[in-house]
Amino acid sequence: MYIVLLAMLAMNISSDVLNGFSLVEESLSRSTENAALQNETVYREFAESDSINHEKTGIWYDKAMYVKQISDSLYNFADELKLLIVRKADGRNADVMNIRDKEDLEASTYVMLSPSKGRGQELFNAINNYREQILGMVSDETQRVIIASNFSTEVPQKAGALGKNWQEYNFENTPVVAAITILTKLQNDVRYAEGEVLHTLLNNVDIGDMRVNKLDAYVIPTSRNVIQGNPFSARIIMAAVDSTARPAIYIDGEKISSEDGWYQIPTPRTGDFTIKGYMEFNSGNGILRRDFSQDYSVVSPLATVSATMMNVLYAGYDNPVSISVPGVPSNMISASLKNGGGTLRASGNGFIVNPSKVGGDVTIKVSANQNGRHQSMGEYSFRVRQLPDPTPFIEYVDENGNTQRYRGGGTPLSKKYLMSADGIVAAIDDGLLNIGFRVLGFETTFFDNMGNAVSELSDGTGFSARQKSNFQKLTRGKRFYIQRVRAIGPDGIERQLTTSLEVIIN
Repeated sequence: MYIVLLAMLAMNISSDVLNGFSLVEESLSRSTENAALQNETVYREFAESDSINHEKTGIWYDKAMYVKQISDSLYNFADELKLLIVRKADGRNADVMNIRDKEDLEASTYVMLSPSKGRGQELFNAINNYREQILGMVSDETQRVIIASNFSTEVPQKAGALGKNWQEYNFENTPVVAAITILTKLQNDVRYAEGEVLHTLLNNVDIGDMRVNKLDAYVIPTSRNVIQGNPFSARIIMAAVDSTARPAIYIDGEKISSEDGWYQIPTPRTGDFTIKGYMEFNSGNGILRRDFSQDYSVVSPLATVSATMMNVLYAGYDNPVSISVPGVPSNMISASLKNGGGTLRASGNGFIVNPSKVGGDVTIKVSANQNGRHQSMGEYSFRVRQLPDPTPFIEYVDENGNTQRYRGGGTPLSKKYLMSADGIVAAIDDGLLNIGFRVLGFETTFFDNMGNAVSELSDGTGFSARQKSNFQKLTRGKRFYIQRVRAIGPDGIERQLTTSLEVIIN
């Protein structure tokens, strides 16, 4: 029953968190579409310039087409994985834009990590290859840092401590809606990197040739998704512009004062917004005007808080907890306990929570440093429970030098392994937890030839001399019982275990 309960708790994903992922997914999709439209404009500009003067533009046009090829390849691969994951959750008639089983925890694990057909390693390799090729075409150091960060496949230390690789960290037991959001974020990063490379290539074309034939205005935001309360920032520029003659920028009919094109507006409300305006530039043959518009989305603060091992916290025990906020580095996130009692401290890239009271809830309050000010990212409550009773077992080293745990259950134990063991051990070891307890004492019960029960007390955690003497007398097929085990856990609570261990001699 305990294992079933843990499984049910692990599957109890908040609908608010799932809906939050859906909102972020929709916002990312819109931003990706807008970036793709801007990139297509640059491709058309390259094609027109190449048709007019292939000798000057041809080499850069060919590189632009190669950027399009590798970007579309990674983008389409992410699309393929999204469809496979949603079909695994919803069936063959699944719709990526309308996911029914958002909380499914098995679909992404199967598609990305299954031993025979898992695509996670393939995606890992594709991202690494794309990053290296794109970085080879970007000279601006700031953009290189941004692109390298967006396509990093390094595993954070908090996950590395658990022995996970990149694909396991992102897709193992991840809800379908979260896995789709991760892949959409990758597609968004692809279109962003593609656009940065295109502008770099465009700047390499002779500006004199380009000035006469094609000029366009562009809005380059620092981020296409903004957390409510933070400003939306963007650089508004004219492509192929002479650096000695800056264009005039007008937004909503008013000229803005900006030497280098940076523009900021507050974001007091969530939703989808558009900035519109135009740029004027003296080309030498008169005033050129180019209109521009940029869509952006403002989303509510959204943090993710999860107990590393399960969906509950245990009183008197150091529970590892991971806390993350989309778009915020881990070193800019802070957390505190609002109620419930206990302690919370940072540990590596994660946090350790040790509640003091059993029953009720403990609430974790999350905030993030946003441009020098602390902004609340939400509060998350967990039920506090007492550590369950451990299971007693005999620990021994087999002939291959591996440590084994004998748990009874009708399986015989070699007498030589029994004689080599010092005593018994107790621990919670169920695949989710591995928490050791200190054994204080126990009792063994043997049966003599007349069928009479003979009990012997242990020497603390170890077998007593009388117990070992009785072991020597046991023959194959004989059995005895270890019961009335007393143990104390990391929560400091002493308990007598209700379970007994049946030992059958082989």
